[in-house]
Amino acid sequence: MDTEKSDELIKYLDGKRILSKTFEHPPVHTVEESQRLRGDIPGVHTKNLFLRDGKKNYFVFVTYENSTVSIKTLARKIGAKGGLSFGSPEALMELLGVEPGSVSVLAAINDEARKVKIVLDEQLLKASVINCHPLTNRRTTSLTKEALDDFLASTGHEPLYVSLLEDGENEP
Repeated sequence: MDTEKSDELIKYLDGKRILSKTFEHPPVHTVEESQRLRGDIPGVHTKNLFLRDGKKNYFVFVTYENSTVSIKTLARKIGAKGGLSFGSPEALMELLGVEPGSVSVLAAINDEARKVKIVLDEQLLKASVINCHPLTNRRTTSLTKEALDDFLASTGHEPLYVSLLEDGENEP
């Protein structure tokens, strides 16, 4: 079933002339599984967190797959009310139409009411290719930064870019 939604997403990208390339692989549920099973797909691979604050505002935070994320720091940087926690699988399905393990910036296509804020690690701006799941963890779709911006604009989502670096901290 999840490949049907993924096929529709890929058709949507093609119809909007948003350049992408999609790769098939065994289902992956963690970054470790993804690194082991996805094969050699060029570009930056992402980690996606579905989060909610104390006022039930929802966010998808997208960063490099190996990034360490301080939820407390992220909450402050995105203006979360009452701290951040992980959103429930039920809210994930209701708002973004995906199951845990398939969270992706591309799920914004299912958020027609724009109830979920897309938050991107500004380090992704440096990537020439950004890889994410196309609504299924059985595939990886590669997009340029420009193609990702075009996709988000087409869905009515204006991303918030934040730095995971603490104020005054330099890049490694």
